[in-house]
Amino acid sequence: MKYIVYGVRKDEEGYANAWSKEHNAEVKLVSELLDKNTVKQAKGYDAIVAYQQLPYDEEIFPAMKEFGIKDLSIRNVGVDNIPTDVAKANGVRVTNVPSYSPSAIAELAITGLMQLLRRTPEFNEKTAKGDFRWEPDIAKELHTMTVGVVGTGRIGQAGINIYKGFGAKVIGYDVYHNPALEATGMYVDTMDELLAQSDVITLHAPATKENYHMINKDSIAKMKDGVYIINTARGDLLDAEDLLAGYKSGKVAGAVLDVYENEVGIFNNDFTGKEVPDATLRDLLAQRDILVTPHVAFYTETAVKNMVDVALDSATEMVEKGESKNEVKF
Repeated sequence: MKYIVYGVRKDEEGYANAWSKEHNAEVKLVSELLDKNTVKQAKGYDAIVAYQQLPYDEEIFPAMKEFGIKDLSIRNVGVDNIPTDVAKANGVRVTNVPSYSPSAIAELAITGLMQLLRRTPEFNEKTAKGDFRWEPDIAKELHTMTVGVVGTGRIGQAGINIYKGFGAKVIGYDVYHNPALEATGMYVDTMDELLAQSDVITLHAPATKENYHMINKDSIAKMKDGVYIINTARGDLLDAEDLLAGYKSGKVAGAVLDVYENEVGIFNNDFTGKEVPDATLRDLLAQRDILVTPHVAFYTETAVKNMVDVALDSATEMVEKGESKNEVKF
């Protein structure tokens, strides 16, 4: 088997080379993203493996058809940047990595929350100036709080386990109940119930038309005063301007954001010495108790290895068997 892998980072190379050796397969690693020009390099290969945040050019799919390549195996979950109708029209099937490490995402969410609850941004700011006084930055304890989990799939369930480990009360809302959680009685019937009862609201929902800006000025108004909001899922679940307004008014005590609606072209780029080219993001970064990380919740050794291995495994299944459990149906 011969595979070409696009958008390869240095941290992925070792895992891809190890997989190639273990499976006695030819794996060509390309640092460039997959586009209408670089797709020409795929001629003669059995499948394409790719990862990128930018949209996939429609022109790559007729080229894949011409080259006889029927599988695009992506190293991530979401397919919202793939023109699936064009892929289907050209006989290209897509596989994804549905779960590379739920714990990685859940752990970053709780890491940020604990920083806010224990007031580490305030204490870091004070101690950097030589101020070692305690007051007025008294902390909160998670076991006294109710955590509302929106989206109770693999990642949401991993988060629930962590929050329960801290002794917190956990409630959940999901259109589709997780059978493993059904018997716990944790589900509320409506999103409004979750908003009203939660001291912490953490988002683990997919980016769908129905979920667009589910956190906005209206939903924030229904929340408890002093609520904490966490989004490690998708940027467009949350209206950043409304979050900022809620924070500045004191309604929202703090937020943990690993995703941002307009992050493409900004996250995973270096703006040292330059102005970040997004006024709303600059405003978020300026707030002491809004913690922003550049979409790195997934970025662990375990998750990156799984992304590479599962994507290549799925490509092999598609080439050898014509099917894979990770095929995305559209």
